[in-house]
Amino acid sequence: MKIFTILLLCISGFLSIKHGWDSFQPANPEQAQMLTELGLSKAILPYTGVFLILVGIMLFFPQTFFLGNLLNAFIILVIMALALNAGNIRIALMEIPFLAMPLLLIWLKYPFKF
Repeated sequence: MKIFTILLLCISGFLSIKHGWDSFQPANPEQAQMLTELGLSKAILPYTGVFLILVGIMLFFPQTFFLGNLLNAFIILVIMALALNAGNIRIALMEIPFLAMPLLLIWLKYPFKF
């Protein structure tokens, strides 16, 4: 069970940091279209990038593990809400497994606690 938790933690942290880093890169047309559909501008991308990288780093420390997962779940929930508001159910449904990851990690607890 601990190996599963460590694997899930690494995947969640990697995805958060990767999405944060990708926010600083020039968006491809598909990504730009999705952002406009959700009602987000390109000006907000650097701020979300920094926030996502910080959340990804927070996951790896026991003191901030719970808060990092909570913020991660909140970000995913906001994306789902924006997608539903825009009428794009496909994006909202695709985010469900990613919403389950931080919630599952909260339930499993921090794996490196001695």
